[in-house]
Amino acid sequence: MQNSDDIVQKLHEALSVLQLPVLVSWEDIKKQYRKLSREYHPDFNQKEDKMQTLNEAYALLKHYIFHYRFTFSEDEIRKQFPESGHDRKFRF
Repeated sequence: MQNSDDIVQKLHEALSVLQLPVLVSWEDIKKQYRKLSREYHPDFNQKEDKMQTLNEAYALLKHYIFHYRFTFSEDEIRKQFPESGHDRKFRF
């Protein structure tokens, strides 16, 4: 299981790739992804690696926003993905 620091970092990197702020809506994510995908699409230029990075970032943000529906702030991410071993604190 990944720890919350790794997940925070991955989500923030994905936001950075799509050039988005922490407080963003699903509509803004889609709009920005479409804009950047037109710019970096391999049919129009030779940036296949950039397009793959955009696709991965988009997929990660989409998964997070549809499954957890919170902001991308560190505190909210940590609430959704507590540290590994967190469940052991509650065993008797």
